[in-house]
Amino acid sequence: MSADDDVIELSIVMPCLDEARTVGVCVAKAKLGLERCGAKGEVIVADNGSVDGSQEIARREGARVVAVEQKGYGAALRAGIEAAAGRYVLLGDSDDSYDFSDVEPFLARLRAGDDLVMGNRFRGGIRPGAMRPLHRYLGNPVLSALGRVFYRAPVGDFHCGMRAARRDAILRMNLRTTGMEFASEMIVKAALAKLKIAEVPIVLYPDGRDRPSHLRSWRDGWRHLRFLLLYSPRWLFLYPGIALMILGVGGLCVLAPGPVTVGSVTLDVHTMLYASAAILLGFQSISFSWFAKLFATRFGLLPEENPRVDASSRVPFELGLVSGAVLVLCGIAGSIAALFIWRGSSFGDLEPREVLRLVIPSILSLALGGQLILSSFLFGLFGLVRK
Repeated sequence: MSADDDVIELSIVMPCLDEARTVGVCVAKAKLGLERCGAKGEVIVADNGSVDGSQEIARREGARVVAVEQKGYGAALRAGIEAAAGRYVLLGDSDDSYDFSDVEPFLARLRAGDDLVMGNRFRGGIRPGAMRPLHRYLGNPVLSALGRVFYRAPVGDFHCGMRAARRDAILRMNLRTTGMEFASEMIVKAALAKLKIAEVPIVLYPDGRDRPSHLRSWRDGWRHLRFLLLYSPRWLFLYPGIALMILGVGGLCVLAPGPVTVGSVTLDVHTMLYASAAILLGFQSISFSWFAKLFATRFGLLPEENPRVDASSRVPFELGLVSGAVLVLCGIAGSIAALFIWRGSSFGDLEPREVLRLVIPSILSLALGGQLILSSFLFGLFGLVRK
């Protein structure tokens, strides 16, 4: 027997929480799937504290049971992956909604060099009653579309419960989430790390449970959406900030000379105030995008940027200070000019609309300058951490 004969090629990992009705069937199908594709493998049931005897059933069918104390779908899968001995791991729910006897398409793609192979239920087929209409027509399509836009991940079914990957690639991702959003985290980090991602069509069957699913539609959907946003500072902060600044600057420039009438509506200094607020909020949002990106890369949540495109390297500390100081001086100059106008009326009543056209940009310049100076110091602090 050669040394390679003892090497496990594929570990099939199933999370389990009170699945006595189906886990035995899933383990039996998984063993059949390994036999059909000629792979030396193992079946691991990552048990998350079952009290219905699921562990004994899984062992009886030939699976290795790993006890996982930390609660959560992601926690169970992480523990199962860490305990796996295979070069590749295939993940799938233990509720009999996936056919573990048909793992050959996943293994073929992995053998061909792909790092992550996703199942796609929409391409393979969804049996009647297998997926709730809310998930089929709203939740999955919308979240998957956002994932493709935010991260350019070539995945049409972000939340498919059956997927396979190189074990070493998964471990390098440093996956951290413990809940259902683990499914999104794996794809997002694979896309950010430029791993090779492929899809294979699979069939989704009605699960064999005699109890409600652990999945909570709105809670878990929000957790997926929250994760997609938090891992994309561009879409969460940068692009909305740019849009707000463009809108605010445009409004300020249009209204600076005087009121603007559109039909029966007249826009005046009150609109200028809102335009100024949009500029301030937009600037803060853009700053937050840089801070979030730097924080995430420094603490390993996102891959390190190339130093040539790192925001803290691209925007010198002193340039931010000087630019902020210039804005503050402009604000002070405008405020002094407004003060002289007030003095001209012996510090009495003024025409509000005329004076506010000078006061609003002056206050905006002071506030922006102050924010830019403070942001520059914070960027400088990040630079010290990096060095």
